[in-house]
Amino acid sequence: MAKKKEVTVEERLRALYDLQLIDSRIDEIRNVRGELPLEVRDLEDEVAGLNIRLEKLVANLEVVDNDITGKKNSIEESKALIKKYAEQQKNVRNNREFNSLTKEVEFQELEIELAEKHIKEFKVQIEQKKEVIAETKERLKERENHLKHKKSELDAILAETEKEEQALLDKSEDYKKQIEERLVKAYTRIRTNVKNGLAVVPIERGAAGGSFFTIPPQVQVEIASRKKVITDEHSGRILVDAALADEQKVKMEKMFAKL
Repeated sequence: MAKKKEVTVEERLRALYDLQLIDSRIDEIRNVRGELPLEVRDLEDEVAGLNIRLEKLVANLEVVDNDITGKKNSIEESKALIKKYAEQQKNVRNNREFNSLTKEVEFQELEIELAEKHIKEFKVQIEQKKEVIAETKERLKERENHLKHKKSELDAILAETEKEEQALLDKSEDYKKQIEERLVKAYTRIRTNVKNGLAVVPIERGAAGGSFFTIPPQVQVEIASRKKVITDEHSGRILVDAALADEQKVKMEKMFAKL
């Protein structure tokens, strides 16, 4: 039975940096999408809210229209009563009856005045509501157009990147299987704790990539020897030498081009 080949530290470092390059590529794709999915969701919510508002405004307008109709009907009823009382006044037997009917006529006249005043107020309300409805419709149209634009923008980005992203996610899982679990856990933990998601970085100008803290020359020599996995004491990131990083970048760029 053939003995399983032992993986060297250098091979582990190369695999870890390859994994980092794959995951960074996924991050780039997601950054291109950026806030677009959230923007689209917010716009959809805003459009839905404006539609609900518009429905309520139109319903309120109908209520006021019905109120005007009600007041107009009241006016007609009052006019009919006035006519009736006027006829009755012709047949009264005494002043008390005449005065009583006169008061009824005056009351109905006041009811007409009040109804006409309410109708004027309702008409002002209608004009105001119509203005708000027009503004809301304009806003809704503008938001719907903006949503349509953002959706097409998102769809275009998704169509362009979805296939590549899924292929990269599969590759990321494949590479994780090639690295011992202990290192994958450490890599994932570091990646989660740093803002840019860089858990494995090369030495650049004597410092860890993205850091301003200089790494002592002796440690740099150790990193270049690729005999053990070394982490940056300041950021906790796994360190690789620049030559290894350059070699793996060239290799992975070729792979990305085929996806």
